[in-house]
Amino acid sequence: MTFKSLVLGAVLAASGATALAQQFVALPSYRVGPYASGGAGFYGGIIDYFNLVNANGGVNGVKVTWEECETEYNPSRGVECYERLKTSQGGATLVEPLSTGIAYGILDRIPQDKIPMTMLGYGRSDAANGKVFPYVFPLISSYWSQAAAMVKYLADKNGGSLKGKKIVHLYHDSAFGKEPLPVLEALAQQQGFELVKIPVAPPGSEQQAQWLQIRQARPDHVILWGWGVMNSVAIKTAQRNGFPREKILGVWWAGSEEDTVPSGDAAKGYTAMSFNTPGNYPVLDNIRQTVYGAGKGNLADKGRIGSVYHMRGVTAGILFVEAMRAAQEKFGKGKPVTGEQLRWGLENLNIDAARQKAIGAVNMFPTVKTSCEDHEGSGAVKVQQWDGKKWVAITPNWIVGDRALVKGLVDESSNKYAAEKKLTPACLK
Repeated sequence: MTFKSLVLGAVLAASGATALAQQFVALPSYRVGPYASGGAGFYGGIIDYFNLVNANGGVNGVKVTWEECETEYNPSRGVECYERLKTSQGGATLVEPLSTGIAYGILDRIPQDKIPMTMLGYGRSDAANGKVFPYVFPLISSYWSQAAAMVKYLADKNGGSLKGKKIVHLYHDSAFGKEPLPVLEALAQQQGFELVKIPVAPPGSEQQAQWLQIRQARPDHVILWGWGVMNSVAIKTAQRNGFPREKILGVWWAGSEEDTVPSGDAAKGYTAMSFNTPGNYPVLDNIRQTVYGAGKGNLADKGRIGSVYHMRGVTAGILFVEAMRAAQEKFGKGKPVTGEQLRWGLENLNIDAARQKAIGAVNMFPTVKTSCEDHEGSGAVKVQQWDGKKWVAITPNWIVGDRALVKGLVDESSNKYAAEKKLTPACLK
């Protein structure tokens, strides 16, 4: 197994060789394999933001440190990486695997080890219930919230109703691809549209049979719930089969430059979901100047700064650091916090517009406010469109789907999990 240590911790004072305090984050990442571009951009964004924070004195003087372990997006390797990283450098205080399969694989280990796990825009959606999943945080927007928002957006495009319409869910045949089904099935029954489910075997490099099936079904819309090479193959295969790209709406992991640029003209006009507003922000300029200017940037290609995956990584870094700040305010400013204490920080995030402005990220992502009852903190999304050269937000305001329906499913599913595991739902202090 290949390890990459990118640790900034041992910073020595010029006069006395005294190591500064450190806050260690475990990053079971993937930079090789079929999903490498997504992993490299996302983890590159996290590390770039950590470097920016460290260049400005850390989190109240505490340096953020990290270590990567290559998972290749493989669940079994991800579990191995977690086990190796959790005791590294004095012990991990946070883990972010960027993989639904890996997140499921370590889900039951997290509370035992008292290491919080974030799932930024992915993973097990019912983990939004912090009474049942105190150490798991599907931050900003879960797959269930995204699916509900997708249906709301499509309904709005159809005059407010999807009754009698047909929607295909073309999905990566994995835990990731199946995650939105409870919401889509519930909304299909509630709103009277037909849901056609068509799986694609990973990595999805051949889809002719699926698109012939779609052509025969003649749907009004296709939800593309893809990842990696599956997305560009879908966009190009849809064009070859005469299916309008304007009728395809991608999950946010099917909405990056890595999906559209290889698709060429076939992608122009294609839309996808996002929990970021595309564009440039002061925080990105600061990364360019301070981090890349000093030769410490994580991306080999500086042109990827501010790209979809990179911006998501920067967003993740912001949330992690803000949780560290919140935990320090409660447990001791200027001191590293434990995993248990950082869990409290993640559960008490309050990144409002004023705080976003101070960070240099106004409207880059929705405002986030978490609690024991809500480990998601937002549920808001946007729709973006590829204009042939860049992504442009086409919904000026953040979209929120049927929150009551999603909350009901979260409570039902999480309470069932608690019963199976013989857990008593309760808020941790």
